[in-house]
Amino acid sequence: MKQHLYIEMDNCIGCRSCLAACTQCGGHDERNRNYVYDVNPLVTRQTIPLMCLHCVNPACARSCPAQAIQITEEGAVLSALVEKCIGCQNCTIACPYGIPKFDEEQNLMYKCDLCYDRTKEGIPPMCASVCPTNTLQWLSEEELAAKKEQHKLGKWTASHQPYDPLEGETNVKISLPGILQGKQKLF
Repeated sequence: MKQHLYIEMDNCIGCRSCLAACTQCGGHDERNRNYVYDVNPLVTRQTIPLMCLHCVNPACARSCPAQAIQITEEGAVLSALVEKCIGCQNCTIACPYGIPKFDEEQNLMYKCDLCYDRTKEGIPPMCASVCPTNTLQWLSEEELAAKKEQHKLGKWTASHQPYDPLEGETNVKISLPGILQGKQKLF
């Protein structure tokens, strides 16, 4: 059964528990690989989580001359392999979402790898396992279909849909109903 990380942007309260959990995931060297963005900090408390969307045809991997960025059978786009990365930073420039970061000391790109050591076993990624508002969820295909049905009548927006706001098809699915319709949060 294939599962997807699902992001319901409207639910984010900016608690940053996903960031704390990310640093605890195996192999992350206590480094955040996802981010929480303050949309307009002087006007609203609206926040949104930002992480790799694990594109089906990732620009970061296509731009890597050393083929250091691997894509798993499950669709997770992994951080650059230490033994292959040449530090050219093409991936950081090519990503349309600005997700890959470059560590100058290690001469290496790093990004969210969907906690692959966990997700390949069907265990949710660390960020989704601690999110108190269900902004980040680890869903089966059936649960994802139910979410889509729940948000029908033009309120559903996710990767690879008509009039898609995202670049290309992604393995991480996103719901942006309030944000795209100009609704504001009450807090």
